[in-house]
Amino acid sequence: MKLNGREAGRRVRDAAVRGWQGVLAVWSRLGIWQWAAVLVIGIAAGLVSALLAVASGRGEVRSGVWATSLTYGSAEADIYTRARVALFGLLALAREQTVYYTAARDASGEPLSGDCTYIVRGRDLDARWWSITAYGPDSHLIPNEAGIYSYSKTSAVREADGSYVIRISAEPQPGNWLPVKRGERFDMTARLYNPAAFVVEAPAAVVLPDIVREGCR
Repeated sequence: MKLNGREAGRRVRDAAVRGWQGVLAVWSRLGIWQWAAVLVIGIAAGLVSALLAVASGRGEVRSGVWATSLTYGSAEADIYTRARVALFGLLALAREQTVYYTAARDASGEPLSGDCTYIVRGRDLDARWWSITAYGPDSHLIPNEAGIYSYSKTSAVREADGSYVIRISAEPQPGNWLPVKRGERFDMTARLYNPAAFVVEAPAAVVLPDIVREGCR
């Protein structure tokens, strides 16, 4: 039987009403503790989804083990990028002033660990000034008796060819030693202040230092 438009619309509305009545009937049979469980599960699922979106770093580009996003510190940043900046404590200046790269894994793809020693080898980054800093799992500086938290363009001791070698380890190391904490993961942040124009335009093409695992205990 062919239905006219009015009859078809009525049947669709009736079906929708019956569907909602069924849902309401189920809800009406829920006790207060069941309601509480549903709310807790819903809130937890929302929080996990938001945290995963924030931690994953939307819109990132990569250069080797390092990753960056040019929306840091810009008007184009979405709510997830703004939350990531707030959560991980990046001092997000405008991208023309500073470009940030982060690394959480070494050249072999393994997570950075305080149980290992790493060699960070490179040359001056393409910026007026740069720094490389280690952060603990809480995204704060790693406390250490030596009081060393980062190296920069002006503090890193150079090799004869002008390059630098930073040794990351929980144990004292010769030269540019950057202390970390045994038994904890960490990550690295490279900051390029007043970067060259091509850094802003093509961040994936920037040459950044290698992070090579030398050995673990």
